[in-house]
Order: sequence, then C-alpha cells, then structure tokens
Amino acid sequence: MLKFLSKVRIEFNALDPRTAACMEFLAQCNARKAKESNPTCQLLVKRRTDDHPPQITVTFVNGVEEVFDATSTSAQTIRTMILEKGQLLETEQMFRDAGEQWPVIIPEDELRQSAPGTKLMDVLVLLLQKTLVGYLFYSPLDFTLDYWISSNYKFRSG
Repeated sequence: MLKFLSKVRIEFNALDPRTAACMEFLAQCNARKAKESNPTCQLLVKRRTDDHPPQITVTFVNGVEEVFDATSTSAQTIRTMILEKGQLLETEQMFRDAGEQWPVIIPEDELRQSAPGTKLMDVLVLLLQKTLVGYLFYSPLDFTLDYWISSNYKFRSG
C-alpha cells in the first residue's frame, strides 16, 4: 500500500472515541511489509488536543493529495481506495513508458463492436461444464443443448 504513497499524515485526538480507523491505519502503515514496500514514504502522526475530527491525508507518488474522514471511513476502505488508485497510477506509468497516450481513448464505433469468438467461447465453456459434471444428471435441457450445438457448430473428427 505504501509503495504508491510519498507521505501519510494521520491526525487525531487520543481522547476522541472516533479514532479507531486512524489507529488501525497507523498500525497497517507501521507493519514491516508496508514499510519495506516504500521505505522513503513519510509517516507523520499529529496528535490533536481540539475537537477536530480524525482524518488521514495521503500524498500519492505523483503528488496528488487525498484527505479521508476517518470518522466515517474504515481503515480497510481507505487501504482499498489507495490500492485501486495505485493500480491506476501503475497502468498510467506503463502506458507513458511505452510512449502511448494516456488516458486511452477508445473510439465510439469500437466500443459498439462485438468481441470476436465470444459465442464459440460460450459453447466451449458449456461443453467443459458438461464434461466435468458428466452425464450423471442428464436432463432434457442437456438434450436441447446437444441439439443446438450440433446444429450450429460442425466439429471435424479425426
């Protein structure tokens, strides 16, 4: 998780009962595996004495800063959001390294095209399922499926 971040700032009042997400997230950040993933990530903890709600501010390696309200967002949700954004950053970097435009713009006409071979793939999946289950529970639906496959697809033998 920390490999996508350059800085983490956790702010909370220790006497505030709403600090659970901050404490859990701090524990995740202090874990050996997290620290090893990015030893240069700054981890700042600010213990407040006022009524300011607990919050977690993260700065991604590309400089984008995001603030999370730790009273209404769990540590796991924050972690998941960081990982998802991190994967997007990795994908973006991959395209830029390859000299490709980012974001990828797919022409409207290509979005409406059907994917080639999907009908055949559906049939192959059905055949595999039938093979795995076997003919122990052969139903009228199976006979219909056999007929449909044999009439729509000609398989060569030999």
